[in-house]
Amino acid sequence: MTDATSRRRAPAMSPELRREMIVRAALPLVVEYGTSVTTAQIARAAGIGEGTIFRAFGDKDALLAACMAEAARPDDTLAHVGAISLELPLAERLIEASEALRGYLSRMGAVAGALAASGGLRREPPSEGSSEGAAENRRRALNGREASMAATREVLAGLFEPERDRLRLDPERLAEAFQFMTMASGRGVTPLTSAELVELFLHGAYAGGPAEN
Repeated sequence: MTDATSRRRAPAMSPELRREMIVRAALPLVVEYGTSVTTAQIARAAGIGEGTIFRAFGDKDALLAACMAEAARPDDTLAHVGAISLELPLAERLIEASEALRGYLSRMGAVAGALAASGGLRREPPSEGSSEGAAENRRRALNGREASMAATREVLAGLFEPERDRLRLDPERLAEAFQFMTMASGRGVTPLTSAELVELFLHGAYAGGPAEN
């Protein structure tokens, strides 16, 4: 038996896994080049032929849309936050959660910003029924954002749960407040660090304790 006949072929990659692999290779290029990135560049980064991209996605716009959807997907970030040890002090738990959430927001913003700055995703020409289709797409996007926000609040609430009996508000309400503070804290001229955000959230603006009446 020759080496050629004895050598086993690697198992074929499923279409879903191949699309995921292509998107992972494409994301850094999309951030760098926006919509001007070429399928040839993506193919080289992924180590595949350019035709494989078109077989997997049909066209470049579909690939760019898949990149945006992947950047907006919070699953990995929520898994990270959900895995934070409850044995850590609450402040440390929240700092780690803030870092994870801000990293996710930064990655999503980088992809969206690059696509917008270079012209955005190409839109299909208007057609009969297009207004109803656009409304349905907006509804689905809104539902997706709401579901993502709700899932984030749920996993954040778990970080407050061990201290429930010592908290001014229930974990769910604190999780919602912390979520919105985290989303806003990275903006402005001098953005708060995660440590500053958590210190402010847990202890307020007054140094050395609560304000005097």
